[in-house]
Amino acid sequence: MQPTYLRYECADAFSLTCSSGSTPSAPHSSSILAFLGSTSNKSSESNYCPVLSLAGSQLVGFDLRRGEPLLKIGHRELLSGGLGTGRALNSNQIVCLDVSACNNIHQEDVKVATGWVDGSVRVFSLDNKEMSRFTSSSSSSGGRDDAERNGLVHSLLGGKSNILGNSEEFACKEPLVLNGHGNSPVQMVVFDKSIGSVGRLASGGADGVVVLWDVIAETGLFRLLGHRGPVTGIAFFRPSVVGNESNNIDGLATSGSDGLVKVWDLNGQCCVQTLTGHRGSVGCLDCSILRPPGGNGGGDDEMIGKAKWRLVTGCADGQVRVWTVEDSKYESDSTTATDKDANDPNEAAVASASDEIFRYIGSLQPPASLNITPSNSEGIGSIHFHPSGRFVGVCRANDRLIEIYAARSEVEVQKKRRRRLRRRREKQSLAASSSTDKETTKKRGLLDDPDSEDEQDNDDKGKSFTEVAPEAIKAMDEFEFRGTIRTAHKIRGFAFAPFQERGGGIRIVVALATNALEVHSLPKPPKQNPGAPVSGDKVSSLDMYGHPTGIRSVVLSSEDTMACTVSKSVVKIWNVANRSCLRSLHAAPTAGSKGSSYYCLCAAFLQENTHIVIGTREGHLIIIDVASGDIVHTEENAHDGAIWSLDIKHPSHGQRETSLVTGSADKLVKYWAVECHEGHPTMEHTRSLQMSDDVMCVRFSHSTDPSKRLLFVASLDSTIKVFFDDSLKFFLSLYGHKLPVLAFDSSSDDTILASGGADKSIKIWGLDFGDTHRSLYGHDDSITDLRFVKRTHNFFTCSKDKTVRFWDGDKFHQILLLRGHASEVNSLAVSSNGTFVLSGGMDRQVRVWERTKDIVFLDEEREREMEEMFDKVDGSRNDESTADALMRAQKDGEDGLDIDDDDNEKPQSEAAVKQSILSVSAGDRIMEALETADKEAKEIASFRRLQEERGGDSKRAPNPMLFGMDPPYYVLWILRSVKSADLEQSLLVLPLNHVERLMHYLILNLQRHKGVELCARVSVFLIKAHQKAIVANRTMMTPLRELQTLVRKRTSEIRDTVGFNLAAIRMICRISNEKKNERLNLEEKTMKDIWGELGKIG
Repeated sequence: MQPTYLRYECADAFSLTCSSGSTPSAPHSSSILAFLGSTSNKSSESNYCPVLSLAGSQLVGFDLRRGEPLLKIGHRELLSGGLGTGRALNSNQIVCLDVSACNNIHQEDVKVATGWVDGSVRVFSLDNKEMSRFTSSSSSSGGRDDAERNGLVHSLLGGKSNILGNSEEFACKEPLVLNGHGNSPVQMVVFDKSIGSVGRLASGGADGVVVLWDVIAETGLFRLLGHRGPVTGIAFFRPSVVGNESNNIDGLATSGSDGLVKVWDLNGQCCVQTLTGHRGSVGCLDCSILRPPGGNGGGDDEMIGKAKWRLVTGCADGQVRVWTVEDSKYESDSTTATDKDANDPNEAAVASASDEIFRYIGSLQPPASLNITPSNSEGIGSIHFHPSGRFVGVCRANDRLIEIYAARSEVEVQKKRRRRLRRRREKQSLAASSSTDKETTKKRGLLDDPDSEDEQDNDDKGKSFTEVAPEAIKAMDEFEFRGTIRTAHKIRGFAFAPFQERGGGIRIVVALATNALEVHSLPKPPKQNPGAPVSGDKVSSLDMYGHPTGIRSVVLSSEDTMACTVSKSVVKIWNVANRSCLRSLHAAPTAGSKGSSYYCLCAAFLQENTHIVIGTREGHLIIIDVASGDIVHTEENAHDGAIWSLDIKHPSHGQRETSLVTGSADKLVKYWAVECHEGHPTMEHTRSLQMSDDVMCVRFSHSTDPSKRLLFVASLDSTIKVFFDDSLKFFLSLYGHKLPVLAFDSSSDDTILASGGADKSIKIWGLDFGDTHRSLYGHDDSITDLRFVKRTHNFFTCSKDKTVRFWDGDKFHQILLLRGHASEVNSLAVSSNGTFVLSGGMDRQVRVWERTKDIVFLDEEREREMEEMFDKVDGSRNDESTADALMRAQKDGEDGLDIDDDDNEKPQSEAAVKQSILSVSAGDRIMEALETADKEAKEIASFRRLQEERGGDSKRAPNPMLFGMDPPYYVLWILRSVKSADLEQSLLVLPLNHVERLMHYLILNLQRHKGVELCARVSVFLIKAHQKAIVANRTMMTPLRELQTLVRKRTSEIRDTVGFNLAAIRMICRISNEKKNERLNLEEKTMKDIWGELGKIG
């Protein structure tokens, strides 16, 4: 009989604060932070809206006031093939995110859109009322205690009760999954936050395709084709230029790594303008309405009518270009304009381009004091407008600086423009006079600053691809440099807080490359010098919940309540139950000295779990007190080389002393006795064992008998040597690995030893004679750690191939393949009873693999792995990205170098959703339902004929295969089970005869008033998709007319019902408002009478 096993699934992941840029599999995106809250509410309560950050396979919300995580948002799903419990955390990585606007207080939920590496877009719905109660409880000083607060982080993903109630649908509700990018990563997701648009989402992927989604209808609208590289930026805009109705479009601007910025008309689904000339890939863009202080003061409609839209693009050449949607006919100032300026040829050039939507007005120039030039800049990493529209932030790639520019008011813009023109005329007159009298010409050095901004523009001639008319308003006329935000480490992304501080300053959250978040505040300039640049101040730092570098070791305490993770110079202690960080310290010789830190490599808990001993690359051993988080003892120069491994020898029965063994690159294995001195443990060297090569790993056997305890030592010569612990006499030599052994462990009964090395193989040895039982292969790279499950012969291995595998040491086969890490996995820690496993790797996260009650069948696992392999091969062959197709067409001569958006032969849009495995399987379910319904209908008809012939009146029992439903309703039930996003593609799978049968059941359901909306949608799509075949088939004319009549009649009835209900609701609201006004007027009248009587009495 084949043995069975219990399945391990990923239950949670922690130790990640911001995962952008930390993994090679996930591309960088400029949208990695977003505030979860209302962007229109400017009260003080907005200060407590959490900020969402990417954390591998989930989103983590942090409270900026307390500096701690509040919630996690993740997707739990079944494994491929329908296996598992359905509670496994998704193993893919999130690339980008965006939060929908919450402009209406009556809005029920907040949408959070995420783009994933596997090409899917997942939209999470968070209840707005629960979020309000959640953030208010977070901001209250007398809120819940630490245990409840820390438990909340786990309960949102774990199924435990929390302060939001017993229902875990707050963040565990099944998200909306949209597939439209194939297997290409989704690099941008953007909600349409304009007033009047609800539930519209745009996503751009590495395949160069932009997909428009309707989140409310849960379906895709269309795909926009045109980019030859990954889409790096998306922005919605709605220009409405007065006097130029051609620009009144519903627009979308996209940027790509192909160096193009395309402007799309969403109504016509076509590209109406291409902004070319960028010298390199366009890394980011943003578009917003300028709302300068003291400007118009009107609402959003007034601003849109005046077309104050500005588009800012960032390119790899380091230039930040600004584009306007204003009318190109500018008004010249009467005090400065002359007839010569009016006849300037630049004005004619601008007027000729008046039919274009965007017009270039210049670039944002940082001050010379920052020493930022295109030559020393690596390009622009991210650009974001402040939600108020008054500020724009620019962050350069791999830089530690954020430039903040503020929008000037209309008066200041005109003043700046007049000053620039006056200096330009003075310069021209000076040049004319200097040509006649060279003696009076002022000599200038090469390092002198330019006299004016026009001279600076001339110096940069050739860098800008468009020449702006001198009389026109330029970018630096509208924007002024406000200040800078400096950080100690490289910046991966930033986000403006949706509120302003009381003093008029702004707050910015910055994501660093060190897996940390920082909150900075940029104050308002002083009143004495309002134009002076200011520097931001760091308000707080959230670096406690993440390692700055990859995790080298993970260890568990003896009671499995605490976990210790070590990285390059940071040690963190975690509460395993709720994944909260208990202690975080910098491993340095003295407290607070970050200059000279220890490089930690391995760790272990001492007896009673009160202290942790850590081995470093410098050869030191340090002991840390868990309670205080201080280094209580340091054994300097314990080894002359790096300490690669250490293990604790727990005391035997009747003994109280604890000792440990260390293996180092100095070819020595040393024993250390742990003694107590002044209340803290210390170490004393007792004995040494000389080896012939560098020691890679050391381990004790699990026997409690001192005479039977063994010591295993793996050296650089690819062998494992076994010694007796008490006498250090040589016992066995295990050789067979072709490369050095990096990890090994023995079973609890000390009968077998499993080892894994850099040769990607696993060998199982017998400890009686040292023979090789079996060699196992499965990993694609070096094996870094191996751990047995206690009291079994099953063990876990991790490798540099980013996987964790579960093996059976008796049957010699692989049980499970666990994916989820985005980089190489370095360490494993198995609990004492085997209920969970912790794995840590270079992606700086710790994943928790919990044992479930689901049984694993090896045949199903092998079939699932084969299906994944074949699906991957088919996807790589058939799912050619649009960018690759366009590049191939260009190489084949089908497309020239010139960009022609008006070429009708090239499609600019297509269907949003592509055919996938899910849509094909849904189509198969529909066909199977139609065949089952036809068979049931025939049996019902034959049963009725038989009853009529016999004269009986008995009823036929319901068919359990149809769940007791009649055939038409069963077909409708199957249609409702198909996801809305996959419905159209699943219908395209149906052949024509099944389409005819489906239309028959749609007519029956419409006659019964069942599923009118779904039936109408399916009917319209089927007729559009099979129009020619339906017209050619005369037998379908009669049901087609019947279907037309029923669809029109039923939809009219629903429209009338909805209209009647809306009118009733409006009437109820009007009556309620009238009663409220009457009550308020009565109270005011009563108060007036009271005050009047008091006046008379006085």
